[in-house]
Amino acid sequence: MEFLSSRVIVRPRDPERSLAFYRDTLGLAVYREFPGGTVFFTGNGLLEVSGQASDGPGAGVVLWLQVRDIAATTRELRQRNVHIVREAQQEPWGLLEMWIVDPDGLRIVLVEIPSEHPLRKDVRS
Repeated sequence: MEFLSSRVIVRPRDPERSLAFYRDTLGLAVYREFPGGTVFFTGNGLLEVSGQASDGPGAGVVLWLQVRDIAATTRELRQRNVHIVREAQQEPWGLLEMWIVDPDGLRIVLVEIPSEHPLRKDVRS
C-alpha cells in the first residue's frame, strides 16, 4: 500500500472547548476550516478537530490515511486478512472512505480523494 497523507482526527466531547484549546491555548496554525471542523498544522502532521465523540473504545480518536487507489487498497487488505469494518463508499463531502480497526479497536479511515474533489485543486495564487 502507498500512503500519501495522514492526520489524526479528534472527536471531542465538547467541540468548542477543544477547538479553543488547540487554536488559542496551544496556538496551532489553521490549515483549513470546514463546516463542523478545523484542521491544524502540527509540524509534519495534521490534527483535525471535528464532530463529537460517541461512546465506545477509541471513539474520540481516528487515524486518517490517504491512499492513491481505494480499490487496490481493499484488495491488498483482503489478501492480508484484514477485517473491513465498512466497505469503501463515497461520502457526502466527496471522499471515498473505508474503515478498518487496529487490534485495540482504534478506527482507521482509509481515504481516496477523487481527482475532481476541491482538495485536489491548487489554491495558490
